[in-house]
Amino acid sequence: MSKVEELEKKAKTIRKGIIEAVYEAKSGHPGGSLSIADILTVLYFNELKIDENNPDWEERDRVILSKGHCSPALYSVLANRGFFKVEDLKTFRKIDSYLQGHPDKNKVPGVDMTTGSLGQGLSIANGIALMGKLQNKNYRVYAILGDGEIEEGQIWEATMTSNKYKLDNLCVIIDNNNLQIDGSIEEVMSSYPIDEKFKSFGFQIINIDGHNIQEIMDAFEVAKNVKNKPTCIIAKTIKGKGISFMENRVEWHGKAPTEEQYKIAMKELSNI
Repeated sequence: MSKVEELEKKAKTIRKGIIEAVYEAKSGHPGGSLSIADILTVLYFNELKIDENNPDWEERDRVILSKGHCSPALYSVLANRGFFKVEDLKTFRKIDSYLQGHPDKNKVPGVDMTTGSLGQGLSIANGIALMGKLQNKNYRVYAILGDGEIEEGQIWEATMTSNKYKLDNLCVIIDNNNLQIDGSIEEVMSSYPIDEKFKSFGFQIINIDGHNIQEIMDAFEVAKNVKNKPTCIIAKTIKGKGISFMENRVEWHGKAPTEEQYKIAMKELSNI
């Protein structure tokens, strides 16, 4: 089995974890979690310098899931990487669970920053990346942003900081699934052309298919070799990717499947 095939198989497992968590909670955000499943799979199983047995390792690479409502995807990769038990995904959003709707770095092993208030993740990533520069650390920082999220003004203030301090240890990933809670990006508040905007703020731009494992791997490799400027990977994705009745459907931004839908989803994922 090739590395790409191995990661494709792992991504299917990650998607199963997402569906399991949201179904058991009877709430959550499956659409945007499924759209970043392939990206997170490549990060956590091929790219990141991390140690599941030492989550606070100072030399580790950092991941900031700025779109924190998509925690089911992050929890699924962390569990499958060994940071905590996979069975715990079934406790997602339960009142006494440490796996709440938004990731909490003080409670969840492997979470690098508590997120959920949209628009703030890039500012946090800047600070962590700048600290790495000042302390001569070799870690990299990956910030995952939603394409609806970048309608927030703070994002564009943060891009100026990324550029000013030449944060070449920073890689921004835009989950460009073209849907947000109230509709399409164009309908709500168009941020297009995303690539030209980030380029004008001094970023190295890489456009990819966010579901093509090889393209994702190649993009991270290119990003590591960019010097004196931050990188922005714009990943064209499909909201709800992997589940036929969820794909490109805005209503799956934030709701859980019924028992029947859950069974269909899990069957589809088993047949991929």
